[in-house]
Amino acid sequence: QVQLVESGGGLVQFGGSMKLSCAVPGLTLGYYTIGWFRQAPGKEREGVSCISSSEIPSFYTDSLKGRFTIFRDSAKKTVYLQMNNLKPEDTAVYYCVVGPEGSWNHWDWDGMDYWGKGTLVTVSA
Repeated sequence: QVQLVESGGGLVQFGGSMKLSCAVPGLTLGYYTIGWFRQAPGKEREGVSCISSSEIPSFYTDSLKGRFTIFRDSAKKTVYLQMNNLKPEDTAVYYCVVGPEGSWNHWDWDGMDYWGKGTLVTVSA
């Protein structure tokens, strides 16, 4: 059973920064695309970002570009989502997911192989 260990959520002020971590000790990162979805209160789940097996990042929401960065540490088997200049509309539960190698091209929740339990990020105004 593959476990995704998410950490780093919490409360942050408007304009602040936060880094989410997703450790996947049971996998070799180079064989998967790993990333994040989020779901804000009362809204549909949306794709945030992922990093491919060849470490190419993708972002799926225009409002995040330039503020969020995704990277990985293969030795630690951990993917990080660095979030800067956070806004109240970034408040959501962030879910780490693991998908097949080419899933960055069609970043869909139902197409993932493994899902984390989610971590809440709250941005205060």
